[in-house]
Amino acid sequence: MSAQPSSNTLPRIGHFIAGKPYTGTPSGSSPVYDPARGVVASEVDLASVADVDHAVRAAHAAFPAWSQLPPLKRARVMFKLKELIERDMDRLSRIIVAEHGKVLSDAKGEVVRGLEVVEYACGIPELLKGEYTEQIANGIDAWTMRQAIGVCVGITPFNFPAMVPMWMFPMAIACGNTFVLKPSERDPSLALELAKLLKEAGLPDGVFNVVNGDKTAVDALLDHELVRAVSFVGSTPIAEYIYARGTSQGKRVQALGGAKNHMVIMPDADLDKTADALIGAGYGAAGERCMAISVAVAVGEATADALVAKLAPRVKALRIGNGMDDSVEMGPVVTGVHKDRITGYIDDGVASGAELVVDGRGYQVAGCEQGFFVGGTLFDRVTPAMRIYKEEIFGPVLCVVRVPDFASALKLVDEHEYGNGTAIFTRDGQVAREFAHRVQVGMIGVNVPIPVPMAFHSFGGWKKSLMGDHHAHGPESVRFYTKQKAVTQRWLNHDESAGAEFAMPTH
Repeated sequence: MSAQPSSNTLPRIGHFIAGKPYTGTPSGSSPVYDPARGVVASEVDLASVADVDHAVRAAHAAFPAWSQLPPLKRARVMFKLKELIERDMDRLSRIIVAEHGKVLSDAKGEVVRGLEVVEYACGIPELLKGEYTEQIANGIDAWTMRQAIGVCVGITPFNFPAMVPMWMFPMAIACGNTFVLKPSERDPSLALELAKLLKEAGLPDGVFNVVNGDKTAVDALLDHELVRAVSFVGSTPIAEYIYARGTSQGKRVQALGGAKNHMVIMPDADLDKTADALIGAGYGAAGERCMAISVAVAVGEATADALVAKLAPRVKALRIGNGMDDSVEMGPVVTGVHKDRITGYIDDGVASGAELVVDGRGYQVAGCEQGFFVGGTLFDRVTPAMRIYKEEIFGPVLCVVRVPDFASALKLVDEHEYGNGTAIFTRDGQVAREFAHRVQVGMIGVNVPIPVPMAFHSFGGWKKSLMGDHHAHGPESVRFYTKQKAVTQRWLNHDESAGAEFAMPTH
């Protein structure tokens, strides 16, 4: 067990409510680790029900004025926020590395992908335009408009403390809503920095609020009578819980759950490029990505043998260490508990009969011996009955499954309970088209290992990877964060009398 500093010497992380830092009456606290060193770096206050109520009521009070502000003025706040994030890119990225552990280049990439949603939100005057039809009947015009819904909530995971919140609040706020963010208590500091930048960008107090907390805070947000919509990204069991509890109280909920993403490798694929793609997609961010490739589906024994032969030395050669080091390719996982969970899966895979080609257990980094490091791990001859195949490991563990043909590969992907992302590597356009057309997964890459849509498209999976009708960011987010109103209008001449009409109106 790593040494723990005395709690009275640790920095404390609070909340941000109504435009300023807020301490409140916490229900407790939780440690925030430096995962590279394996020590507690700070403590975060866990919001009480009263703290959550204060944040929601601050957002509710700010809603009338903000929702009536012209969309162009709301967009100008987003333009300023974009400028400030670009200014502070390096500082924000280092905060992510310090609390999450991912390497600095990856943290910067995360901030950029979140920034792209801010850029998309700058176009909100265009995105909120309704439809108009003149003279739908004699003397009658009709149009639609989209209006804000009220207080919205985001509950976000530890693996993307910048990007996932920015999938949510820029569009929610630009649409005229107010927002309460509950980030992961494992790496909470970045959310507070975003709140400060929004205030600097000119956002009125109360429009954006941050409450740190655990299940107590989550339940208080889900149960609050003034909350209208909830966005969540995390594991499927929690997504199912949040979706059920939120919708049972009449709230809009989009809950993005877990994943087990497959990459199908056809015999005609360029195996050097495929192996490089798998190394980045499987071991980037230590596998702590919902779009990480965790299953390589090799079509044909010869393909599998050649693929494993190319992967093994690359996995062994991964440069692992403190993410602040520019030469490092993979950092630690987020906590010691998560490290133990991952190594437990590796133990289970060995016990189940999978062939452990590269073992990442017991990995240590010089100078960071107490850090939460798991080395790159590679299994071959994994079967669908094994737990390491069925469940989301969320760590640097890649499983190779062997299938005889394309039809078997497609069936394997389709029968998994998750349907978040998948990829196929091939030189055959017809095979790629058939896969993209038929596979029962929400996001597909063709010779692209991590097919995360850009901000002006929408992100989301199928099956147990998504609860709710709307995907994240892009055009879907405008529909999720607004409600449509339809107006049908007629003006009568002063000397004209419509008279009573008892039949169903027709045109």
